[in-house]
This record gives sequence, structure tokens and C-alpha cells, in this order.
Amino acid sequence: MKILRNEKGFALAFVLILAAIALVMTLGMLFMVSRGSYVSGQQKRFRTAVEAARGGIEATLQMIASRGNLAGTYDSLNVALDNDIGTKLGSPTDNWVGLNSSIAIDPGDPSTYDMRIDLGTGPETYRVYSKIVDTVEGNSGADEGLVKAAVVNTGSGEVIVMSIPFLYTIEVLSQSQTNATERSKFSVLYQY
Repeated sequence: MKILRNEKGFALAFVLILAAIALVMTLGMLFMVSRGSYVSGQQKRFRTAVEAARGGIEATLQMIASRGNLAGTYDSLNVALDNDIGTKLGSPTDNWVGLNSSIAIDPGDPSTYDMRIDLGTGPETYRVYSKIVDTVEGNSGADEGLVKAAVVNTGSGEVIVMSIPFLYTIEVLSQSQTNATERSKFSVLYQY
């Protein structure tokens, strides 16, 4: 019974347990701080890829509005345009004979995208790939302003044709030139 009442070394054991708890808490805090900076860096890189993709979307929409003619528009950027883009812009998907209409874009295979553009400078350069995967035919074209001489209908027998826009489904992939894991993908439905 004297052994159970002996309290020698109790303080040492208590201090060791408290030290172990403090060590675990410190390691947990260090892990959370280091992981937080890692996640923050990942979010920054993803946001940069998203902004590059948005720039690529704007370039693709300008390409559609110009019906595939980008001469002089992006001379300072590295732009590549597929020769069959006119077929995709002007005819429905069912009439695309031999053209790729899958939603997959493989940066290593030029036959899987219609347009490629480099955005940014140095190590922050992103290559943006875009592809028209579906076209629904309409009867509208580029805005021609006021075609007639007046703003209001002047003739009672004049028939106004209802505008039915073309619909394009576009896939866009942006990817860093230096790190292929930094990328973003968008699907866009564009009415023109």
C-alpha cells in the first residue's frame, strides 16, 4: 500500500504529458499555416488560369463575329486558327464532314481545337485553346445598323423577317506554358 501513496515523479509525468499536448498543438498550427499558404497559392494560380480562359473566350467571340478573319487583330500574339473554321461557323453540326465535334481538347493534338492563342509574358504565359463543338443554324449575321432609311416602319406592306440567331457551343481550355496542372476549362453557349 505504501507504493500507491508514493507521489514521487508525479510532477515529472504531468509536465511530460502537458509538453506532449503543447507539441501536438504547435505541430497542428504549423501544418495549418503551411497548408493555408499552399492553398492560397493554388487559388491564385487557378484564378490566373480562369482570367486567361476568359481572355480566350473574348478572342473566340471576336473570331466568330469576324467570321474567322482575325487578320490584324492579334498580330502581337501567337495565334493559330484552323482552316476549317468557316465550315463550323456557317453550317450546322450535321454538315461537318470529317470535322472534330467532341468536347475534348488535347493540347498536344492540333486536330482537337480550332484556335490557339498565347496570353501573358514570360513564365506567366498561358496558352488558350478554343473549339466550336456545335452550331445551330440561324438567319442572323453581324449587326448592320439601320438597314432601311428610317428608324420606323414606313411601308404598311413591308414584311420584317424575325431574326433567328446562330447558336455556338464553345469549349475553352487555358493552360500554363510552364506548369500543365495550372489550367481552367469553360463551356460557353454563344448566340450570334
